[in-house]
Amino acid sequence: MGHENFNEMRKAMVVSQLRTTDVSDPRVIAAMSHIPREDFVPAASRNVAYSDRGVSIGDGRSLNAPLSTGRLINAAELTKDDKVLLIGAATGYTAAVIAQLAGSVVAVEQSSKLATKAKSNLENLDNVQVEKANHADGFVGQSPYSAIVVDGIVDTFPAAFAEQLAPEGRLVGAVLDNGVARLAIGHKAGDTISYQFFADCGGVTLPGFEQAKSFNF
Repeated sequence: MGHENFNEMRKAMVVSQLRTTDVSDPRVIAAMSHIPREDFVPAASRNVAYSDRGVSIGDGRSLNAPLSTGRLINAAELTKDDKVLLIGAATGYTAAVIAQLAGSVVAVEQSSKLATKAKSNLENLDNVQVEKANHADGFVGQSPYSAIVVDGIVDTFPAAFAEQLAPEGRLVGAVLDNGVARLAIGHKAGDTISYQFFADCGGVTLPGFEQAKSFNF
């Protein structure tokens, strides 16, 4: 499939998935219009790279759906002043999008295979750092972060994230609430994060949080 076809698929994603929902920040739409999502999935999956569901990327994982990722980034309200911790780098797509909006990104991936792939895919971006680490541990070495983006559905947000978030920082992610995946945004005040749900969502499950020490909503 040629570049023109992928460009058309990218435009269709923006029109049918992003603009029809609450992805309202024109900078987010521009970033997702710019990054070729097809370059971040296996060759056999390139023709479904822009579908409205997760795309298998191997090692039992899937790239999160464009709408779920777009909603999270939109809610984070990122600017060039932000230092972002991304949980779930996968093959690097979301880090590439965030890199267009934020000052710097530390992208954590617990799969060695995917972390290696993400590093290769992002090697030309000088404001992105990929780290192989457990998702629930974050990456304390570069903390604090002004924003944390959890790109997938998790059972809970670990206490470690609050410790690595700067004062008045914010966290966005999808968490299971009574069996339903909901998008949440949290703002740090003191030593804790206060969360609010802002949408139900689809998306893919991000492993590594099953036994994490958690905050209560």
